[in-house]
Amino acid sequence: MEDLLVYETLRTYSLNGILNSSYRMIYVKSGQLACGVRYLIWEFTESNFSTFIIPNTAFGVLGALASSVLTPGSQDFSPQPWEILSRIPATLFFNWTMTFIFDLSNQRSSASVQEDSLNKPWRPIPTGKITAQQTRAVTLAMVPLSLGLCYALGVWNEGNLILVLTWLYNDLRGGDTLARDLIIAVEFGLFNSASLQIAAGGRAANMGHGENLLSDIGLRWTALISTVIWTTMQVQDLKDQAGDRVRGRMTLPLVLGERVSRLSIAGFVLFWSGVCAYFWQLPLGAYALPAAAGSIVALRILSKWTPEEDAQLGGGGAFGL
Repeated sequence: MEDLLVYETLRTYSLNGILNSSYRMIYVKSGQLACGVRYLIWEFTESNFSTFIIPNTAFGVLGALASSVLTPGSQDFSPQPWEILSRIPATLFFNWTMTFIFDLSNQRSSASVQEDSLNKPWRPIPTGKITAQQTRAVTLAMVPLSLGLCYALGVWNEGNLILVLTWLYNDLRGGDTLARDLIIAVEFGLFNSASLQIAAGGRAANMGHGENLLSDIGLRWTALISTVIWTTMQVQDLKDQAGDRVRGRMTLPLVLGERVSRLSIAGFVLFWSGVCAYFWQLPLGAYALPAAAGSIVALRILSKWTPEEDAQLGGGGAFGL
């Protein structure tokens, strides 16, 4: 009887040990899988994080802090600074989600994979971490989820238009034509407009109706920034000429030549530095800061010609532009 009791006790401890070991293994594997998925998502959006997601989020948050100018305001709607700062995660998540969908669509075609194998060989599809068909399946799942997010944040109209432009740019290959910079500039305007509305409280927090939250000045400022982007966006094409040439993409550096393109970018950077200061009717002395920043960016464009140097400019230089 005692031997049987000892046997049952040992068997119980043994089973518990096996189960605990299995649970630990499942926990570790689940953690590794979650980390792998997060890193995979990061690799899809990494190249656009500093040039798209962060600047658009900053535009919305900083614009909301100046809401008395960029949004109409009312007694019922006057966001406090702490309220605006508390909406930074929502604003950032909106920009990341919509950019993620754009990048999924942009990187899954055979032409994109061929281009990325030259320009960005570390991306998930060229490295074999995920297939084009799997990327397409993720896109199909993300689109309805993004629409729900846009509706919840009160930027339904902007979200829908962003998805339409993503389709035009990627699936209809508008990104391979000279219209690519214009499409991106309009998308920037929609991202910026939506970011400002989310950071300031969104339509839902405004009047509960469908009207746009931006004031006339806010709309003009957003349009001006999109125009700046339209005329300087080609700086992103300087570093990608090898892959763009193989793909047959019509970019200004390839169509007009690199020298003309660089002169055009530098000239527009200097021009818009003054125009943006004039837009806000700043005193003459205040022109010095944007003029200095613009001059530094223009000088780098004209003096740094290697793909590696252009890559640095396309990232950190986005803020200067």
